[in-house]
Order: sequence, then C-alpha cells, then structure tokens
Amino acid sequence: MASVPSLASTVQQQLADALSAALPEAGAADPLLRRSDRADFQANGILALAKKLKGNPRELATKVVAAVPQDGPLKDIEVSGPGFLNLTVSDEAITRTLAARAADDRLGVPHAPDAGTTVIDYAQPNVAKEMHVGHLRSAVIGDAMVKIMEFAGEKVVRRHHIGDWGTQFGMLIQYLIEHPHELDHKDADVSGEEAMSNLNRLYKAARALFDSDEEFKARSRDRVVALQSGDEETLALWQRFVDESKIYFYSVFNKLDMEIDDPDVVGESGYNDMLDETCRLLEESGVAVRSEGALCVFFDDVKGPDGNPVPLIVKKSNGGYGYAATDLSAIRDRVGNLGADTLLYVVDARQSLHFKMVFETARRAGWLNDRVHAVQLAFGTVLGKDGKPFKTREGETVRLVDLLDEAIDRAAAVVREKAQDLTEDEIAERAAQVGIGAIKYADLSTSASRDYKFDLDQMVSLNGDTSVYLQYAYARIRSILRKAGEARPVAHPETALAPAERALGLHLDQFGETLADVAASYEPHKLAAYLYQLASHYTTFYSECPVLKADTPEQVENRLFLCNLTARTLHLGMGLLGIRTPERL
Repeated sequence: MASVPSLASTVQQQLADALSAALPEAGAADPLLRRSDRADFQANGILALAKKLKGNPRELATKVVAAVPQDGPLKDIEVSGPGFLNLTVSDEAITRTLAARAADDRLGVPHAPDAGTTVIDYAQPNVAKEMHVGHLRSAVIGDAMVKIMEFAGEKVVRRHHIGDWGTQFGMLIQYLIEHPHELDHKDADVSGEEAMSNLNRLYKAARALFDSDEEFKARSRDRVVALQSGDEETLALWQRFVDESKIYFYSVFNKLDMEIDDPDVVGESGYNDMLDETCRLLEESGVAVRSEGALCVFFDDVKGPDGNPVPLIVKKSNGGYGYAATDLSAIRDRVGNLGADTLLYVVDARQSLHFKMVFETARRAGWLNDRVHAVQLAFGTVLGKDGKPFKTREGETVRLVDLLDEAIDRAAAVVREKAQDLTEDEIAERAAQVGIGAIKYADLSTSASRDYKFDLDQMVSLNGDTSVYLQYAYARIRSILRKAGEARPVAHPETALAPAERALGLHLDQFGETLADVAASYEPHKLAAYLYQLASHYTTFYSECPVLKADTPEQVENRLFLCNLTARTLHLGMGLLGIRTPERL
C-alpha cells in the first residue's frame, strides 16, 4: 500500500498552494507550519513574506485564507496577531487519515527500497575478554538504528568489528600450547558463562606467567610473529579463542534479545590482507608521509598541548600497523566491496578525534566523497547513581551479564506484583521482556551523545518515562480489546471527537514523520520520546473517555479503533527500538 500523508503535510501543501495563488509575487514560500497550543497547527511564514513584500501581514494573511480550498481537512482558520494563522482540522479529517493508516500493515509509513546502502559498525566486544557495561550502548543503539533504517527501506549491512587481533594473542596462544586442556569443556553443549569462565581463567594464568617468567615472555613474543606471518598451527589456536569468545558473546547478545549472525562478525583480523596496500596507496598519493620512521597523516587543526601537530599514525616506525590502518582498510572494503553509500559508526564519544582523523584521511584518499560519507554516532558514558563512571563497590568494571540478570530479577518482582493468572514460566518470560526492555529504553530515551545514570529502581518503575510504563499501556489496551466482546474497532469519521481523542489522534498521525526524522538524524531517542508522549496521551484519553461504556455503539467502535491503532503503533515503535510488548502484564 502507498504511504499515507500526514495531516500536517497535507495542510502544509494546501497552505503553500494558497500562498502561491494569493501572492504570486512571493514565489515558492514556506508557510512555516508547526503544532500549536492555541489550535491544532500554527503557520507564521506570512510575517517573513510581509517584510519581503513590504505589505501588511494581516491583510496578506486574509488573502491567503481566502485562497485555501473549502473541501480540505481544515475546519477553521483564524488570523491572529500580526499575521499568524491558527489552523484547526476537522474531526472527520483526523479519523479518515487514521483509518487509512490502520488499513496498512506499516501504518502508512513510507518505504523507500532505493534509499541506499548503509554499513553500520556496532556491538564491538573483544575476544578473550568479558563484556562490561561499556559495551552496552554500542549494542543497544546500533541494534535500534539497524531496525529503524531497514524499516525505512535502507539496505543495511551489519558489521561487528570485534577486537580479535594484537600482541596479547601471542601470550594466550603460547599458554594454550603449553597447557592444551585449558579450553576443554565438560560437555558438548557449552554455556556462555562456562566459555567466559575458561577464557578468564586462562587469561589470568597467562598474564601472571608472562609478567613473572622472562622465557615465557620471549616465547610469547615469538608467537606473535608466528601469528602475524600466518603460521597454520598458531592461526588454528587463535581461531579457538575466537570461537570460544563467540559462544560467550552470542549468549550475552541473546540475553539482550539481539540477533547476531556469524557473517556479520568481521573483526580487526578481517582486514589484515589489506593493510599493506592501504599504506602503499596513502603514501603514493601523498596523503601520508614518513615522519621519524612512521607513516603519518597530519592535520592543520589537530595539535597537542605543546602546539605541535598530532598525526594519525598509520604504520609505526617498527613496521607494526595501528588501529588507523585497520579502520582505513575497513572503509575501503565497505565502500569498494559492499557498495556502501553511508558508513555509520556507533562508537564511544571518547574516540571522536580518532574517527575525525580517519574520515578526513579517507576523504583525502578519495575513498569517501560527496556520494559516500561516514558518520560517527557518538555516545556518552554509562554512570552510576552517584554520577561517576559505573563501577562495582570494589572499584571494578561492572560485568554486563550481571547487570542484565539484576534487571530481570527486579522486573520479575514488578511482574509478580501485577500478575493476573500468570504461571511461573510466564512470569519469567515477562520478566526478561520487561527487564531487558527497561535497560534498552533507559539508554535509548537519552540522547546518545549524553551520559546517563544507570538506576534500575527508576528503570523498572511503572511511573515516569520508562519502558514499563509503555509496556503497561500496551497491555492495558490489549485487555480492553479482549473485553470488548462483539464490539469491534471501527473508524466512524462522522463521529465527533472529544479533546482527548483529538490530541491522541493527531499524535498518532505523527508516527511516520517521527520515524523519517529518526532515520535521517540517527537519533533513536526521538522515537522513544514520541512513544512516551503517545502513552501519555492514551492515559489521558483512557481517564476522560469511557471506551466500552461510551454513549453510542458508533462511539464505542470509534474509541476501540483509537485504542487498537495506539496499541499497534506502540507495538511497532517499541519493536523498532528492540523492545518487546507483552500482551499481558
């Protein structure tokens, strides 16, 4: 089905046409339409036109009003103050537009299959290391943006740039050679916890030996050389660490209700074969130059505290490659082989300078240009209740899996308190959906660039701007629809709407425009804000407008229709944020 234009866009177009008809000398003019407290919409573009045309704004506004067609969605247009237009749409127009949305599985949201190709780099854990709270935001924000952009029609290629290369693997592999059973499992069906336990134990033992035994340290360094030169035995053991880590990663992502597929995991090692050519291309083109034996790229606006330029080091003076070489090779691969128009990096804001220099280097080399661009969706830090970086009482980094388990436990208490005829299995299922949803929503309802406080008590609260509040609103609507008996949700455009119905209807109509804005600006918090406002409008509607005990059968059906469309919008919107909406709570 074709997309359904919003009332705002329809009114905007009619006003623009009326401006052109009434004031042809103004050319194409923007009516500057926005929502208003005094009416449904307000247009104040005539003020700027009056200055341009040196005319009386109220007189010009009156001419424009006369040119607006009578058969459109507008019920009333009032000229206010120095030429503002206060615009009220008819109840019939609201209901007809919503009925068109309800007739479409996508709720009338446009789908542009030729929008382009975005490669999104997110959820980047490190092999042989535990995932901690710092890994949460990249995974949650990235997963939401994947869902939102795919829904909008973008072809999205997922890339999980895991840390699977580096000198520490020499130490780990050498230790495994000398202690070959450290990664063995008790049974074939290994859990993520067991995999991580094995890796942790091996890492600590290897590190202790590396720090205390000079001969082991020398063997470990030789093993790094063997790894980098492609020695088969060494690579096979390296692969064991990667595979063991994936068992653990996937268990955590599964708990986060996120789908990660093997083909999407392309770590640092995936670009090894490109590093030499990347450096050669940069040096031959003059983008990178030799400085004290290292291959560097310099920038006029990047200087250290001493005022001297700080370069991007692509190749070290000892011949080793830095992160920049890998990131630049990844750009070449994603543009040249994956056909990307946009490269979106969901990466900690503290890496902003690195990516600024990498992107500028890629532009100078011609790998990024007017057609292909790269964006860092930079995110802030997760803080504790005290406003400081989130740590355990012992001062250690908080394990991500512990946070998720605690959120599920807290949610179980909330669900059990509200549970109506739910079995223990159903309570456990709801608790996972509510607890994980609470963590995701707390993250996504905050602008990505800002830090936020991790407060589980607030996250699982039924009050305030929380996912539990939204989930509860959805479950309450589903309960009403179940209790409706033979009454069905049916739109009745001829039925007058109460103020709370109008407010709910006009907000429902903004869903498509909100999604378009979120997809274009990479700001999922705007969708979270929209959904919270939707639930708030519904709460007001529910308290002011009896549904099953409305005055007439038509009014019952029309209010059930508003309930049903609200539930569908909440379900779809929350799903795009990666959050489940249980039918019962």
